[in-house]
Amino acid sequence: MLDIRLIREQTALVKTELGKAGVAAAEIDRVVECDAERRRLQRELDELRARRTRESKELGRMAPEERESRRAEMRALGDQITAGEQQLAEIELRFNDLMLGIRNIPRPYVPVGNGEADNVIVRSEGEPRKFDFKPAPHWDLGEKLGIIDFERGVKLSGTRFYVLAGLGARLERALIAFMLDLKTREQGYLEIAPPLMVNTATATSTGHLPKNADTMYHDAEEDYWFIPTAELPLTSMYRDEIIETGRLPIYLTAYTPCFRREKMSAGRDVRGIKRGHQFDKVEMVKLVRPETSDDELQSLVENACEICRRLEIPFRVVQLCTADISFASAATYDIEMWAPGLGEWLEVSSCSNCTDFQMRRANIRYRPQKGGKTEFLHALNGSGLGLPRTLIAVMENYQQADGSIVIPEALRPYMGGADRISLA
Repeated sequence: MLDIRLIREQTALVKTELGKAGVAAAEIDRVVECDAERRRLQRELDELRARRTRESKELGRMAPEERESRRAEMRALGDQITAGEQQLAEIELRFNDLMLGIRNIPRPYVPVGNGEADNVIVRSEGEPRKFDFKPAPHWDLGEKLGIIDFERGVKLSGTRFYVLAGLGARLERALIAFMLDLKTREQGYLEIAPPLMVNTATATSTGHLPKNADTMYHDAEEDYWFIPTAELPLTSMYRDEIIETGRLPIYLTAYTPCFRREKMSAGRDVRGIKRGHQFDKVEMVKLVRPETSDDELQSLVENACEICRRLEIPFRVVQLCTADISFASAATYDIEMWAPGLGEWLEVSSCSNCTDFQMRRANIRYRPQKGGKTEFLHALNGSGLGLPRTLIAVMENYQQADGSIVIPEALRPYMGGADRISLA
């Protein structure tokens, strides 16, 4: 959520900056108008309440014959206040809805663009392997090796579900353990095992609600939302708290299954395991001082890239333009791994600086100076990394001419002695 004072006092600037992300000026005008009306009603209500207080005191000093007529006036004043309170409550709801619908402002260094074509490749690392055979896509590899079962996934649940079996399941588990160990042992993250369902307040605090309600799974009876990413519980863990300065920065990581409706991609990537309603992911979240957040974003990107390096898979870093960053993000870098069987770059991580946007919604603050005024922290998040796309990249990059898959060196300590997945 943006600071209403910023919108109110620097309206033209907000319109210009949000216009770079495709936000119409009329959306900002509606917020400003609603805010003005809300403040007007609040002033009028405050004046009526003050008048009632004054006249209540005067009532006690009046002669008995004057009190009855004044009581009638006081009752009318009370009715007027009740009506004003109801009117104010209604416009407060409208104001909050409008504010929740305004996205974050892009950072000044984010390239201005109209869509994916305007994203900028920042750097690439590693050379794609040259095969002396035509590399197969992961679905062919998985089915032939018996480690991915698409038919039983569909039978159990439906389209975009699958079953990992044997060393396929072990390979996914190895990737998760390897990533968590790197985060916690070398990169300074605290591992968290959060709930997989969160309440509406949690999902709203991160900007996923109301914006993404149609892509999230909801238990209406209990009002629980299945998490589309561990970003939700990790970012909101300290909601409504003031964090001691000495605890900053806070780095959190978690492995969770994630759940998303794939409405936006209907008809795309229907083969294989690239897109699914359920998938595994290791998440990174940082809560930091505002003045450090841009540097922390670069560090977050590096934390994700290190996994690609240790898996020895070619990857690139892409900076997203203003039109392509997410609703809550002020700046985003995607990390993409090369998948030779698919012949494309796969996004395995999206690292974002959300500045104070989520922290205002979650009301997470810190006190820069002892006894001083509290300020909102900045929040960052990124995949470290996302599965199953990392699994796809491992399978397709490490495939052999005989259809087997060599296990990357970094994962062998987690594979129970297996160094290759071969036909039985």
